[in-house]
Amino acid sequence: MSLEKKNFISQYNKGLPQILKKNLIADIETPFSSLLKISKSEKYSFLLESVEGGSKRGRYSLLGCDPDLIWTVEKGKAKIKYLDHNFDYKLDQKPIHSLKELVKISKFKNNEIDVPFPTLVGYLGYPMIQYIEKIKLSNKDNIKIPDAILIRPKIVAVFDNIKDIISLMTVTYPSKKISAEKAYRKNKLLIDKTIKKLEKSILKPAQKKSKKSKLKFKSNFKKEQFYKIVNKAKEYIKNGDIFQVVPSQRFETKYNLKAVNLYRSLRRLNPSPYLVNLNFDKIGLVASSPELMVQLRNKKVTIRPIAGTRKRGKNASEDLYLSNDLLNDKKELAEHLMLLDLGRNDVGRVAKKGTVNVTEKMIIEYYSHVMHIVSNVEGKIDNNLDALDALMAGFPAGTVSGAPKIRAMEIIEELENLNRSFYAGCMGYFDSNGDMDTCISLRTGLVKDNKLYIQAGAGIVYDSVPKNEHQEILNKAGALMAAAEIHTNSIHTNSIYDITDR
Repeated sequence: MSLEKKNFISQYNKGLPQILKKNLIADIETPFSSLLKISKSEKYSFLLESVEGGSKRGRYSLLGCDPDLIWTVEKGKAKIKYLDHNFDYKLDQKPIHSLKELVKISKFKNNEIDVPFPTLVGYLGYPMIQYIEKIKLSNKDNIKIPDAILIRPKIVAVFDNIKDIISLMTVTYPSKKISAEKAYRKNKLLIDKTIKKLEKSILKPAQKKSKKSKLKFKSNFKKEQFYKIVNKAKEYIKNGDIFQVVPSQRFETKYNLKAVNLYRSLRRLNPSPYLVNLNFDKIGLVASSPELMVQLRNKKVTIRPIAGTRKRGKNASEDLYLSNDLLNDKKELAEHLMLLDLGRNDVGRVAKKGTVNVTEKMIIEYYSHVMHIVSNVEGKIDNNLDALDALMAGFPAGTVSGAPKIRAMEIIEELENLNRSFYAGCMGYFDSNGDMDTCISLRTGLVKDNKLYIQAGAGIVYDSVPKNEHQEILNKAGALMAAAEIHTNSIHTNSIYDITDR
C-alpha cells in the first residue's frame, strides 16, 4: 500500500476530509482552455481569474466542477442538494445560520495544500439583505433565480500563473455510506479522468458567415424616468435622510449564446481584478468586477471602496487630464470619502480594536472603459469571528447601496421597480483554511432563458446632475454590452470550439 493511500485511509477513518493532489505542467494549457475541456459535460462549474493593475494577470486562477452538494436560498428557506446521494435537505435554520454551519464543516487542514483551495464557490444575491437586516423587499422579480447558490466542488484545478503549474486536486468528505478504500479509489479515478480531459485537443469549428447585427437592449427606465429618480434621491439627501444613495438601471436583450461565450469576450475586453464565470445549470453569471467585496486572508480583513468615475481617454495624455479632473471633482471626492468612512466602519465591526487602517487613499485605477478613485481599508479580525462574519459586516457594499446603509436600501426599494436579484450582491469563494475572497457583483451579466441581463448604478449625492449620473451608468454597462456584441457577431459557432482526442 502506498504512503499516500495509507495516509488517506487513516485520516478518512478519523472523520477528516481528504485531498488527493497531482501537479501538472501548464506551459501550454490556459485556465480558459481547461474550462472548456473539463466542464463541457458538467452542469455546474466555475472559473475565477484576476488581472491586477489593469494589465498584470493575478498569480492564481481557480477552476472547479462536479460538486457533491449545492446550497441554495429561495423564498426565505435554505436547502442543500446532495448530488452524490440524490436527495434534498431543507434546513430549519435561518439562511445565514445554515451557511455559517456549512462553511464550518467544509473547512479542513492539509499540509499538502500550498495554493488556495475553494471549498464553497458561488454568489449571494442582493436579496440576501432581508436575512441580515430588517429590510422588506417587494419589487417584482422578473428573473427568478435563487437568492444565493454555493457549490462544493469535488475536483479543483488551481493554476499557478508564475510557476506554470496546475495543482489538480480532489476532496472527499467522510461518509458512513462510503468506505475509506472506496473513497480513495473514486478520487484516484476522478483525477485520472480529469487528466484525460485535459489531454484532449481543442479544434476551431468550421467558420460560418454571419450578418452583423446590433443587440437591442431595453431598460426598465427611460432616460427621463431615471432623471426623476436622481432628483427624488436628492430630495431625500436635502431632507437629511441620507448622505448618498445608489439607484441602478437594468438592461436586457435576447442572447442565444452560452455564458462562456460572453466570458471569453469580456475577459479580453475588460480585464479586471475579479473575472468570474459561474455555470450553474441553467444560470450563467459572468463578471469583470473591479471591486473587492470583503476579503479575509491570514486573519486580515480587507474592504476596497471604489467611488468616483470617469470614462477612459483616447490616449495617455487624455487619461492624465481626466484623472486629474476626477481627483479635483468635489462631488466625486465627497462621494468617495463617505464610502471610505463606511468601509472603515464595516471593517471596524469585525476587527480587533486599534487595528483598522486606511492603507491606500484615493488613488486612480484604470479599466478598459472607465477609471475609478480607489481606497483600501484593512484590519485584523477578532479572534471570535470568522469569514462569514466579515462578509456579513460589509454586505451589501456601500458602493452599491449608500450611506447610512439601511436607510439607503429602503430608499432604493422605493425608487427602483425590479428586484435587484444577482446585481449588487457578491461572488467568490470560501477557502479550506478559513480564508475568503469575494467581489461585488458589478460589471456582471446574467444569462438565462436566452436573455442577457446587465445592471449598473450611480452614486447620488447632494449636487449630482441627473444627466451625468445616467451617462455614468451607460459607461459602466458599456463593457458588458460591447463584449456581448463581439461574440454575437463572431464567425464561430455557439460551442466556441470542439473538443477532440489527440
